[in-house]
Amino acid sequence: MNAQTEKFLIDGPVGKIEVALDRTDAAPRGIALVAHPHPLFGGTMDNKVAQTLARTFVQLGYTTYRSNFRGVGQTEGEHDNGIGEREDLLAVIAHMRAQPGQSDVPIVLAGFSFGTFVLSHVAKRMMDEGQAIERMVFVGTAASRWEVAPAPENTLVIHGEVDDTVPIASVYDWARPQELPVVVIPGGEHFFHRKLHILKRVIVDAWR
Repeated sequence: MNAQTEKFLIDGPVGKIEVALDRTDAAPRGIALVAHPHPLFGGTMDNKVAQTLARTFVQLGYTTYRSNFRGVGQTEGEHDNGIGEREDLLAVIAHMRAQPGQSDVPIVLAGFSFGTFVLSHVAKRMMDEGQAIERMVFVGTAASRWEVAPAPENTLVIHGEVDDTVPIASVYDWARPQELPVVVIPGGEHFFHRKLHILKRVIVDAWR
């Protein structure tokens, strides 16, 4: 991602998990975890939307982590349809929390596409256990293909107007019962080609 990105391996439930870490220049305001799109369709933690999310949260002052799902990069194991992947993300969060000064700082969870599905269930588990989440950001929420769990009321949901991978109607159907607003990027498709600067701006504005 940049010259300062640190990549390393941690122990996960079925083997090593590859993690990327980007630090802020100043004292961090919290930690953030970014989850990438579907690994069977080329998704990795270096996907451009995932990288945009990471850059944005570093700019906002968060120590930011990304990790590869099972079978991607140096992460061991085989794709598990988002089930085992939840356990892996929980292992990454445990690693994040175990670092000096990070045991009780605010945490942000941000996912793109398949990553929103996995993170939604991770968040549910965390909240059921009484762990606080500062905020969640869902981009290209995979509501048409996966059972995305309900999200906290302050979740920022962003979708492309002409997304033909996840039709926006399915996101509305998921968000409507929760009364969650959906921010629509006009002309945006699933990977936000030429719209990544708008995606970043929407998130930064939401944090003001």
